[in-house]
Amino acid sequence: MATRTLSAPPSKRTGKLGSTIFLKSLMAVTGILFVLFVIAHMYGNLYKLFAGHTAFNEYSEHLRTMFEPILPRHGFLTIMEVLLGIAVVLHVYSAVVLWARAKAARPQRYVVKKSVAQSFSSKWMRWGGVFLLLFIIWHLLEFTVVKINVGSGGQSAAITKDPYELTVHAFNVWWLTIIYVLAMIALGMHLHHGIWSASQTLGFTSTPRARSIAKTVGIVVALIVAVGFVIPPLAIAFGGIK
Repeated sequence: MATRTLSAPPSKRTGKLGSTIFLKSLMAVTGILFVLFVIAHMYGNLYKLFAGHTAFNEYSEHLRTMFEPILPRHGFLTIMEVLLGIAVVLHVYSAVVLWARAKAARPQRYVVKKSVAQSFSSKWMRWGGVFLLLFIIWHLLEFTVVKINVGSGGQSAAITKDPYELTVHAFNVWWLTIIYVLAMIALGMHLHHGIWSASQTLGFTSTPRARSIAKTVGIVVALIVAVGFVIPPLAIAFGGIK
């Protein structure tokens, strides 16, 4: 029988909004929003980049003019950006608070060691999440906020205003492509574990069949998203998209 050292009782949580169950549910719901977004984002990039310069730029412009004249130009994207920004803040906040609580509840580690898989999964979700957050910040600066052109295609405003050219020039830079590929591998691993955790939190794993389905969905979605995101930059890097 595994033994563990005694730990101090966890401090009381005041209010339902500060409860562990609520924070886990908040992480699960915001995580689902991210999954839906990355699937749509991946599909648009994968399909339209291979369709060519005109098709990709028309797709980018369509996102800016979606639902006009009900919404102003860039209105839909602004709403999406605000909602996703709030979701990121809530997701990160919940993760930090839950991690701090778990650590405080076990000031001394269990004598029995966790399995290698459990230990790696737990650490990866934390540090992999930090890596993804930093990558998202850089990705927004490069392609949305500042539009940093690190490619060899020149620094002219004409190029940086062209979504297709900006993307192609960016992934002609080998080190940027490597960072992007690593980030997509990290995203796939995060999605794999995150979908499983969200399924548990929301009560979708109550039976063996449900657990099997949740695990399968996690693996399939993670692979589709990661591979779908990685194909375009690799195609650009090796000359398949010019």
